[in-house]
Amino acid sequence: MEAAEARRAVAAAMSTASEFGLAVDEAIVLSDSNRLVVRLTPCDIVARVTPESHFASAEQEVDLVRRLAWTDSPVAALDARVEPRVFVRDGFKIAMWAHVEPARSRILPPAEYAQALARLHAGLRRIEVPTPHVMDRVAATRRDVASRDVTPDLADADRALLADTLRERGRSIAGRRAPEQLLHGEPHPGNILTTKDGPLFIDFENAARGPVEYDLAWVPDAVSQRYPDADQDLVGECRAVVLAIVAAHRWSRDDQHPSGRASGVAFLRVLRDGPPWPALDDVAW
Repeated sequence: MEAAEARRAVAAAMSTASEFGLAVDEAIVLSDSNRLVVRLTPCDIVARVTPESHFASAEQEVDLVRRLAWTDSPVAALDARVEPRVFVRDGFKIAMWAHVEPARSRILPPAEYAQALARLHAGLRRIEVPTPHVMDRVAATRRDVASRDVTPDLADADRALLADTLRERGRSIAGRRAPEQLLHGEPHPGNILTTKDGPLFIDFENAARGPVEYDLAWVPDAVSQRYPDADQDLVGECRAVVLAIVAAHRWSRDDQHPSGRASGVAFLRVLRDGPPWPALDDVAW
């Protein structure tokens, strides 16, 4: 977020927590991109603050996590001291999550990561909620790539590369007719917390329906290799799509990711190099 917007977001989160009688003396920003994640102390609440104009539904994310908690899935929980809903204040949507203590070691072994993701997928199979298909996200990204207003700095050759990758690999994935289910949508290492109670997934704003291999395309290769009964060829096809999605985001006019254009150039480079497609964490910039 821009600095002024971030200050307003922090103030909105602090005011909302205070309305519930919680002590809020300080706000520590944990993450700042398309949404702000801030830890409020001493009450120890993690507030996720999203502009009302943001594409994702904060209400849907809260509802999904509440349902997953009932299935004993490995997800971070909403804070029990606050109503389990989304609050609207000063143009922002605010959800209040419980702070969890990190594990002594932040390194999550690949086998444990894969096991946690399999548990999450098992929980997601028990839930029925309206969500888009992963191909809807592919289609939306293709529109962004085609729009010079959204991606004004993309060179023509790079625009064609992204468009071709999304079209051809998307067709290939759809043509496999693999079993589908509700997915996290972006279970990369940045969306999993290594806690003393085990790994917990966060950030379900991109939940979608599709093959589990799409989720596996977001995780390190050592994790996807340990996931039971995964079609590794399909994981590879999904990785090409994921790389193109991330590349398109980095070239978006409104992208606020800290890596900026440097990672955008790197993702274009690996797409240009062709298969075998690397995992996200293997792309260097």
